[in-house]
Order: sequence, then C-alpha cells, then structure tokens
Amino acid sequence: MLPDPSSPPARGGFAVVDVEATGRSPWRHRVVEVAVVLLDERLRPEGEFCTLLDPLGPVGPTHVHRIEQQDVEGAPRFREIAPRLLELLAGRVLVGHHVTCDQAFLDREFARIGVPMPPVPLLCTMRLARAHLPGARGFGLTACVEAAGLGGFAAHTALGDARATAGLLRHCLDAPSCPPGDWTDPLREAARVPWPRLGRARSRLSGEPVPLVTRDGARPAPVPAPRELSDRLPYGPRPPAAPPPAAAGKPAGAMGSTA
Repeated sequence: MLPDPSSPPARGGFAVVDVEATGRSPWRHRVVEVAVVLLDERLRPEGEFCTLLDPLGPVGPTHVHRIEQQDVEGAPRFREIAPRLLELLAGRVLVGHHVTCDQAFLDREFARIGVPMPPVPLLCTMRLARAHLPGARGFGLTACVEAAGLGGFAAHTALGDARATAGLLRHCLDAPSCPPGDWTDPLREAARVPWPRLGRARSRLSGEPVPLVTRDGARPAPVPAPRELSDRLPYGPRPPAAPPPAAAGKPAGAMGSTA
C-alpha cells in the first residue's frame, strides 16, 4: 500500500486501472468499485488503491460483478475519493485491459462533479496482447493472463483485474516484438499533461472520516512484486524477481475488464 494516504505519490510512470460499474453505459451507469495499481517508469510497483463506491442507487447486475447492495453501505461516494484519485493518476500513463472503457467511466464520474479529465496517454493491454501474445486463445483478460503464464488471479474484481493487467503489461512490454517507443513515448507525453487538483475530502458532514471499503472489509494488500524483466527495458537494471502473491479479495464478476 501507499505508505501514507495523505501524501501524494511521485509523479511519472503508469496507473493501471480497473472499474466495476452498475451497467455498461458510462452515461447512464455509475462506478461501484475502482482500483489503481501504480508502477514507476521501470515498471516497479509503487502502491495501490481500491475501494467500493456508493453509486447512489442500485448496484446493478450482481450476477456479473457480485457486489451486493449491502456491500456498498457506508462506502464513499465518487466525489469523496476524487481528489485522491486525481493525485494517483496525475503525470502517469493510464493503463487498462480495454482501457477506453475504464477511461470513459472515470471521465463521466469526474464530469458529474464538474472536473474535466485531461486527455491522458493510454496503453491498452488488450491491444498489446494482440500484437505480442499471438498464441492466446482469446483476448479477454483471463485468456491473456493464461497465455502469458502469469498464474491465477482474483478475476472480476477491480483490484484483482488491475493487478493482473499490471502483470500483463510487464509481460507485453518485455516481449522482443515490442518496440521501446510503445511505452517511452506515452511516458514522455504523460509527464506534460496538466492535471486539475481538488481539496482533499477529510471528513463527512457528520465529522466521520471518509472511509475506504473493500470487498473483504479490509484495506488493500500490498502491490505484488514485479516479474523479472529483461535488460532490454531502457530504465536501468531489472528489478529482483519475487514469488507471485496470493490472489486478493473474494472471487467476483466484472463490468470493467473483459475477462
């Protein structure tokens, strides 16, 4: 986890995102869970953020995302975590599996509170997989993770999907067929994008602190250690390898990534 939730992380690198929503339309439906896994410019983990959100209405297709109405009772509203989310995304390349879907939901949620989301550079692991995982049986997240040999993950949860997407990003960027410009150019562009800032929501009107609520009722676990990368990555020495972490959270369904 980020060592201090009140301190912004260092700018630069990648923000791997996944959202679960009450439906398929960013215009008509709301985000009900959001997760961000932060990677630095060398693809090393920096921290993660995850919370359920109160969509101010029905949670939608529970049979898909497996979030029950009672799960979001007491969860923050999007506007309450928006300042922190802006800090996490600022200066970074936005990464997701079918990332335009996650971006569209985030864009609409920020628009609802009057905050325009800037035109941030994107990296889509689904597109990367099509180019660098030719043996995949499909290009949903589960099939891509399987083809990359990354092991199991908590599929169809925001944090589980974001972690798996981060691993898939490392795998694809380390492929010999992936030219360095595919990620170095977006990193340079992201560093130049101006981001809005919001005052932090420190408490609710009742005086209670703004909570973060996860599916298991606990704070997110630490970011998994990166897979060993080859020396061809242009960011210096490769990070040490580490055993894969255990899957986090309860198994659940997703509206964000295609699994």
